[in-house]
Amino acid sequence: MLRRNATRRTIYRRERPRMPNRDFGSFGPSTNFREATAKPFDPGASRRKFLKTLAIAGAGSALCGHGALAQAISPPVPPMRGRIDVHHHLFPPFYIEAMKDQLAASGFTLRQWSPAISLDMMDKHGIATAFVSPVQRLVMDSMSGRDEKGRSLARKSNEYGAQMVKDFPGRFGHFAALPLPDTDGSLKEIAYAMDVLKADGIALWTSYMDKWMGDPSFAPVYEELNRRNAVVFVHPARASCCRNLAGQSGIIEYDIDTARAIDSLLWDGTLAKNPNIRFIFSHSGGAFPVLAARIIDDFPKNRAANAPHGVDYEFKKLYFDTAHAGRAPALDALKDIVPISQIMYGSDAPIRNYELTDEWLVQYAGFSEDDWKAINRGNAERLFPRLKA
Repeated sequence: MLRRNATRRTIYRRERPRMPNRDFGSFGPSTNFREATAKPFDPGASRRKFLKTLAIAGAGSALCGHGALAQAISPPVPPMRGRIDVHHHLFPPFYIEAMKDQLAASGFTLRQWSPAISLDMMDKHGIATAFVSPVQRLVMDSMSGRDEKGRSLARKSNEYGAQMVKDFPGRFGHFAALPLPDTDGSLKEIAYAMDVLKADGIALWTSYMDKWMGDPSFAPVYEELNRRNAVVFVHPARASCCRNLAGQSGIIEYDIDTARAIDSLLWDGTLAKNPNIRFIFSHSGGAFPVLAARIIDDFPKNRAANAPHGVDYEFKKLYFDTAHAGRAPALDALKDIVPISQIMYGSDAPIRNYELTDEWLVQYAGFSEDDWKAINRGNAERLFPRLKA
């Protein structure tokens, strides 16, 4: 059993100066999240700081009042309670041990994590349920091979996530990991994760070393997921081609890899051939929304059979979360590509603080009250009926 009061040092971060809203923000490694409180409002503080303070306290309802304060804030304000977070991470202790050499070489150091820390963060930010999936910077390439290690790590990770769901009813959902390049291993894990562990869906990376999601070798796995009407949560990775590029930070690679993954799924017809798979992409689609129009306009006519209903049709079926992408440019671009029904709340916690997403969402004026209800809960309830209130 995963006990709520158990803690382990299992979060990794880069060695760098502490910055707010990143890697637990200003919380130290020994912070007791149950005792963490928001700072009182400073009348001289900026509007952004005030909104951030309210978001930390989960006090979105306070913004709905009348008077000068309410008029100064762009309505409507997203409700802060009862939300479903489709982008939340887990860090199983055994995975840390298995990857300790690679993690040491990457320059990461330990921080605390346990299911209890996730629950405390969720409680403070109005999250009713969070769907957990693996962390790319921990997993790295361990699920990109065709070996027993990848199968074993995926199995243990999935059992850990399933135990969280069991131990804390209603608080967690679980997306099961697959060693996607290993076709036989993936098919076996799909059966075990969905039939035995009762996973809510599958978690995949945008790329596996030198192969993006639409690679034809992955077709048997998608056929099975399509047969099962599966939800597939997709988190960005960095393809082997584009790691440690000279003269670049590498920060944008995750966002670009999301665009490449969607392009690859379209190119070989994976989206059209598997219409029953519900794909959820992270971070408001990364670079994809601003590139989507170009793909729609310039998709080769000799590939039209791979998108028989049109490229735009295939794009509008995709789902996206808001994790670390709640600023107006990202959301405005996303709204031009998909309807509100395809947008869901996500946070990237506990790698990221909830504030990193929420402080911008509460300022965004482009969603109606009904839109916020759909994004914060309703759209996820449609995909996961067991969570309907």
